[in-house]
Amino acid sequence: MSDTGPTAPPPTYPVSFDVDRQLSARNRLTTGFRIILAIPHLVLVGGPGIGLGWGSSSGGGVVGAAASAMAVLAWFAIVFAATHPRGFWDFGAFYMRWRARAVPYLMLLRDEYPPFEDDAPYPTTFAVDRPTGDRNRLSVGLRLIYAIPHIIVLVFLNIAWVLTTIVAWFAILFTGRYPAGLYEFAVGVLRWDLRVETYMLLMRDEYPPFRLAA
Repeated sequence: MSDTGPTAPPPTYPVSFDVDRQLSARNRLTTGFRIILAIPHLVLVGGPGIGLGWGSSSGGGVVGAAASAMAVLAWFAIVFAATHPRGFWDFGAFYMRWRARAVPYLMLLRDEYPPFEDDAPYPTTFAVDRPTGDRNRLSVGLRLIYAIPHIIVLVFLNIAWVLTTIVAWFAILFTGRYPAGLYEFAVGVLRWDLRVETYMLLMRDEYPPFRLAA
């Protein structure tokens, strides 16, 4: 078993996210009322940021609360038995896939309404590799402490993301276009959020990279 500290991220980190770019020909009507239209998803899986009660003021919604509770139980299972219950891991992956659809819609990255079905197509991709072999008990035991540097950085990045999204909201309403530079920044912050949230849900042991890029 591995009892070392947080493992370094591999060349390709085992958590990936991307979104099909939609810069022009935007739907101004749904953009104008986006936060209202997104309320059902907000209630269920939360908004931008690290969607865990311990990591973000936004929270992760009802489904996120359940995923957080399962992560707490999984913490004990991994630390004392080196086992992450399969059902808990699968539910975390389900929650993260949902967030990877709902948050881009809320934050104006896509105009299509996110499906509530897990297997329905949507122009975003999120994937996390299931760990194989022994889990890193020390990393899991100290996970909240190890995540602190990311949380500090992400607080500021997410504040900036909210502000740039407000700018993008006005840009779409008046021009029908999302500024390309702001769009890439938004995708990068969300990618970073999802990597760290997956790490905090104990779904991977590799330490997340400090970067916006894939």
